[in-house]
Amino acid sequence: MFVPELRPWRAARPHVVRVTDAVRPRLARAAGIVRPRLARAAATARPRVARLAQAAKPQLARLTGTGPNARSWQYGAGAATVGLALAAGVVTAAGPWDSTGQRTAERDRATALAQTGGADHGRTADSSRTSDTAAGAPRPAPSAASVLVGLGGGVDAVKSAPAILPTGAGVASVLNPLLADPVLGARHAAAVVDVATGTQLYGAGAGTGLTPASTTKIATAVAALSAMGGEHRLTTRTVLEPDTKELVLVGGGDPTLTARDDDGAGWADLRALARSSAAALKKRGLTRVTLSYDTTLYAGSEVHPIGRNGNLARVTALSADEGRPDDSTSGPVARVLDPAADATRTFAAFLKADGITTTSPGPSKATTRAKSLASVSSPPLSVLVERMLTNSDNDIAEALARHTALATGVRADFAGGGAAVRARLKKLGLPTAGVSIMDGSGLDRRDRMTANLLTALLVKAGDPARPDLRPVLTGLPVAGFTGTLAHRYTDGAAGVVRAKTGTLSGVNALAGTVVDQDGRLLAFAFLAADTTDPGAAQAALDRAATALAGCGCR
Repeated sequence: MFVPELRPWRAARPHVVRVTDAVRPRLARAAGIVRPRLARAAATARPRVARLAQAAKPQLARLTGTGPNARSWQYGAGAATVGLALAAGVVTAAGPWDSTGQRTAERDRATALAQTGGADHGRTADSSRTSDTAAGAPRPAPSAASVLVGLGGGVDAVKSAPAILPTGAGVASVLNPLLADPVLGARHAAAVVDVATGTQLYGAGAGTGLTPASTTKIATAVAALSAMGGEHRLTTRTVLEPDTKELVLVGGGDPTLTARDDDGAGWADLRALARSSAAALKKRGLTRVTLSYDTTLYAGSEVHPIGRNGNLARVTALSADEGRPDDSTSGPVARVLDPAADATRTFAAFLKADGITTTSPGPSKATTRAKSLASVSSPPLSVLVERMLTNSDNDIAEALARHTALATGVRADFAGGGAAVRARLKKLGLPTAGVSIMDGSGLDRRDRMTANLLTALLVKAGDPARPDLRPVLTGLPVAGFTGTLAHRYTDGAAGVVRAKTGTLSGVNALAGTVVDQDGRLLAFAFLAADTTDPGAAQAALDRAATALAGCGCR
């Protein structure tokens, strides 16, 4: 990920100034940006939200780095406060929230980082080192205003969005000079849509298919959630062949399966699976077995068309910790050559520690006669989607594309996953003209998406009639706070821009949501091809999103 300094900017400098002025009152406005029907949607989805909140809290805390190590992030208290002024239209019916409607992970991070003022949020020195009772701990962060209604807080009622829309001419006057920057190359496209009404406010080449890079993951997320639902889980299991006493580790395509000490974080735990399997074997009087592994859930090549690459492990139905040989959880790193075999060898070591001796493992296929012994399951799909989008996790993306294929009766390989995603989008009534999807992650340069499709995906995810798609919006990286935007926008639009990044050689993209100066929730998509300076192109797209945040545009 490139983290350039923003270059001098003459033509659009007034807009940056307006952004700085605009974010000061943003906290007070944040609760008033969504139509009344979103409040009704919140009430409808309340039971599911409560379940998701309880299930996702520990996972999201691990995902976003809260807890003892959170203090290493360097953000100001002001940025933390602005960052917590989240758009109610983005988040009304789902996500990991506390009782006042603050997003738990962002709230905890802000609490750990800010130096003065605000509430302690009930955290203790033992759990997060953010309590003011802990020696040397930073003082709690200022409390942000509640942004949700109907989840038990009831402090700030969600109000209607301002009645006056930005005008197309107003948006064009802000974006045209910025998107004409030569660093964005000769081919670029953009679209801006008001989420509440679905009205397109700006379009420049918006129907032209360009390489989307990792913004493809937005499409993968929508397709997976619509095909399987946010509460779907991916299960890894063990079975015993009754005739041969062969123990088979059956991959369920869970890219978050971990062999590390899970420590209660909620990911499917290979160590726990070994413990349960050993206990089941001992009940049958077995302490020595033949060990095999089954990866037949997926079809086709395991190697992405780009070849071996540190951004993605071999795509297999069985792996542990994404085939990472170190302690990393995101970002490029050289992966193990055979993730399935590696995970099974680790599983064998866990079995040995529990008193079960195995042969050297090899590939196999479980038969229909095999007896189930034990299983572990991933967190809900909604949590996987959020992790995928926040960290731009290619391994999760490719797994979700294959599971979308499996759920819709399509061959679970790269081509089938891409075809299944496109078919789901078409079924949802989204604009798929000019769209070609060859994988789930966006690493394939043959992928093509339009700015029209990307904004339509975001609007669909914000539809109160589709609360199942809300993790697409809650998982977007938050400017200055989380994921691939953690180190960007720290000079004005921190916490206001929420967007998925996309970067390949010669390609820069950004798609997400922003709350403008008048409190309208806008979806935007910027695609640039044939760029030659990725850092400069990224900065140019950031300036465009920042200007949109500071614009009333009328």
